[in-house]
Amino acid sequence: MVWLKFVVCVAIIFISGRKVARYGDIIAEKTGLGGVWIGLVLIAALTSLPELFNGVSAVTLVNAPGLTIGNILGANMFNLFNLALLDLFHRNGSILSVVGQTHRLTGIFSLLMVSFVAVFILASSRLHPMGLGWIGWYTPFLILMYLVFVRVIYHYELRHPSLKETEFEYADKSLRHVYPYFSLAAVFIIGAGIWLAFIGDEIASVYGWEQSFVGSLFLAFSTTLPEITVSIAAMRIGAKDLAVSNLIGSNLFNITIIPLDDLLYVRGPILAAVSETHLVTAFTVMLMSVVFIIGLGHRHRRVLRLSWWNITLMVLFILGAYYSFQMA
Repeated sequence: MVWLKFVVCVAIIFISGRKVARYGDIIAEKTGLGGVWIGLVLIAALTSLPELFNGVSAVTLVNAPGLTIGNILGANMFNLFNLALLDLFHRNGSILSVVGQTHRLTGIFSLLMVSFVAVFILASSRLHPMGLGWIGWYTPFLILMYLVFVRVIYHYELRHPSLKETEFEYADKSLRHVYPYFSLAAVFIIGAGIWLAFIGDEIASVYGWEQSFVGSLFLAFSTTLPEITVSIAAMRIGAKDLAVSNLIGSNLFNITIIPLDDLLYVRGPILAAVSETHLVTAFTVMLMSVVFIIGLGHRHRRVLRLSWWNITLMVLFILGAYYSFQMA
C-alpha cells in the first residue's frame, strides 16, 4: 500500500508540475519578465515547490529533519543526473556546447552553497551545533548568499546576454484566467509535497532505512519530476538555455529551503539534527557540479550521444546512490 501511495503522489507532482511551469511561463511573458528570470528564478522556484513544501511538512508535521535535508541534497543530485539525460536527447552535439556562459556562474554559486552546507553538517555533528537560539547561525548567511548570487547573476546577464528569449505564443491567454489555474496547480503540488513527507517517513519505518537514504533517493526522484519535465519540454521548442537554467537554477534555489526549514524546526539547529550520511550526497553533488562547470562551453566528441561529461555525471550519481544506500 505504501508504494501505491508513492506512485499516486509522483503522478500528482508530475502532472501538476507541468501545469505550474506552463502557467508560470504565461505569467512571465505577460508581466514582461526577461528570459533569465524565467529559467533561473521563476521556473526554478516553481518547479522546486515540492521540495519546499515537503521540507516544511517534514519538520513541522513529521519531525523528520533528515528527510528534508536528504530530499534537498538528493534533488540537486538528481537535477545534475537529469542534465546528463537531457544531453542524451539533444541531437546536434552536446547541449553544454550551445548554451550561454551564465550557467557557469550559476553552477559555481550552487557549488559554493552546497559546500557551505556540507561543512556545517560536519561541524555541527562533530564540533558544535552552531546555534543562534533554535536556529543555526548559517541560516542568515545562506539567505544572504542566495540574494547576493541572484543579483550578481542578473547583472552578469545584462552585460553578457546568453539566455534565448523564447516566444511562447500566449497572446490568446489572459492573466485574469491564468492566475486561478496556476493557483490550483500549485495547491496540488503543495498537497502532494506535504503527503510525500508522510509517505517517506512510512517507507523509512517499514523497511528500516535511514531518513537520509529515503530523502536522498525516493523523495528526491519524485520532487524533481517537474524540473526534468519542464526542461525536456523547453529543449523541444528550442529553448536550450531555459532547459539548462531550470535544472541548475533549481539547485541554487533548493539550498535556500534549508533556512526556512531551520526556522520551522524549533528543536534546535536543523543541520545538527541530521546524520553525517548526508555528506555522501553533498559530496556527490559537489563533484557533479565541478564536472558541469568544467564541461560547459566546450565542444565534446560524442559516441552514440555519450560524452565524457554526461558519462561522468551518471557514474557519480550511481556511486553516490550506492554509498548512500550502503550507509542507510
